[in-house]
Amino acid sequence: MQTRTNVRVFLLLPVWNVTPDSLLINIFTQITKHSMASGFFAVLDDIAALMDDIAVTSKLATRKTAGILGDDLAVNAEKATGFLSSRELPVLWAITKGSFINKVIIVPIALLLNVFFPVAIKVILVLGGAYLAYEGVEKIVEYFFHRHKTAHEVIEENQEDGREAEKAKIKSAIATDFILSIEIVIIALGTVLEESVTIQIITVSIVAILATIGVYGIVALIVRMDDAGFKLIKHSNDKGFLAALGNILVKALPVIIKILAVVGTIALIMVSGGIFVHNIEFLHHLLPSLHPTIKEFAAGLFVGLLMVMLVMVVKAMVRLVKRK
Repeated sequence: MQTRTNVRVFLLLPVWNVTPDSLLINIFTQITKHSMASGFFAVLDDIAALMDDIAVTSKLATRKTAGILGDDLAVNAEKATGFLSSRELPVLWAITKGSFINKVIIVPIALLLNVFFPVAIKVILVLGGAYLAYEGVEKIVEYFFHRHKTAHEVIEENQEDGREAEKAKIKSAIATDFILSIEIVIIALGTVLEESVTIQIITVSIVAILATIGVYGIVALIVRMDDAGFKLIKHSNDKGFLAALGNILVKALPVIIKILAVVGTIALIMVSGGIFVHNIEFLHHLLPSLHPTIKEFAAGLFVGLLMVMLVMVVKAMVRLVKRK
């Protein structure tokens, strides 16, 4: 029966003006198109599933890093203030670019270390925590034991190049951001350790980008509050609700900056203490009945004091060597 059918088809080919070769080519083309269409939709289905997984993991990672992002905001807002109004946004943009570069360096290194040398991540975190603790405690020591400058010193300080002081503050802010970025990336990575490498890379990258844009976007809004207030006052001719709102924004900025200075200092100590408590086994199990917040603050304060004393000793030794 099958043979008769094939014979009939080939007998009808001349009538249809179709050769056997062209028929086979046509059949092959149709099969290929069908296979390509099926493969294309299969790829789309895989991409959709991957995007769904990434959305879930990114949401979880962002939630896990929310605490450190709050501390990051307080620290960086405090570091981005104290400049002339005309220099606030350029300085903030310089710090933001530095933050992006930090993430570009940290994300691939963290992913590689997590695969090949995971112990190194803890060591880097602890060293970074020591730096944050030093910065926090050094601010406290500076506040309580600050030596009042003489008139001559004040004049000399005012004659210094403002650009150099600005560059120094930007470098300090980027260095602090580097340590905070390490913790953000490590926490984000910790939420997707069971996922594929592709999901790990994309999730951590998304969190890193959102952290930078979110934190420095909010900082930009804070430091430009007074300008927005002045514009509202000018637009309303200092009358009505808009003028009242503008005055509130102008008067609130100095208060917010002072609050951020305090909160940022506490955040430095808390973040560093959290790093020590969670990554040093001895501290993690020390005084288990003590509230975690108190333990973390105490650990950060203690290590910070040790670091400040160590730096003071080193500076004194350097001065002695230079005198000789």
